Amino acid sequence: MASPVARRLRKTPTDAEKRLWAHLRDKQLEGFRFRRQQPNGPYVVDFFCALGKLVVEIDGGQHTEHVARDDARTRWLESRGYRVVRSWNNEVLGNTDSVLERIRELLRR
Repeated sequence: MASPVARRLRKTPTDAEKRLWAHLRDKQLEGFRFRRQQPNGPYVVDFFCALGKLVVEIDGGQHTEHVARDDARTRWLESRGYRVVRSWNNEVLGNTDSVLERIRELLRR
């Protein structure tokens, strides 16, 4: 069951999340299934691939103020065997292909 926070986040995606989701949904990327705004322990991650043990986070400007919190979140996810890749909103919007290639590389490992 999705948390109320995850449902709210799914209903109000950022432009960068919309753009990336257009490429990740329906197993378009290397045949891997991604879920968006997926609860994972005490967190809701932007994109999650269970088979690839991969979490994709898209960060906006507010994340420059929460570096310690993001680092703790990344450590928690990595301690459970997930790889975490972070990209900035402007990177996703301005260079989507590069972000997708980085995700592909991690999925192939």
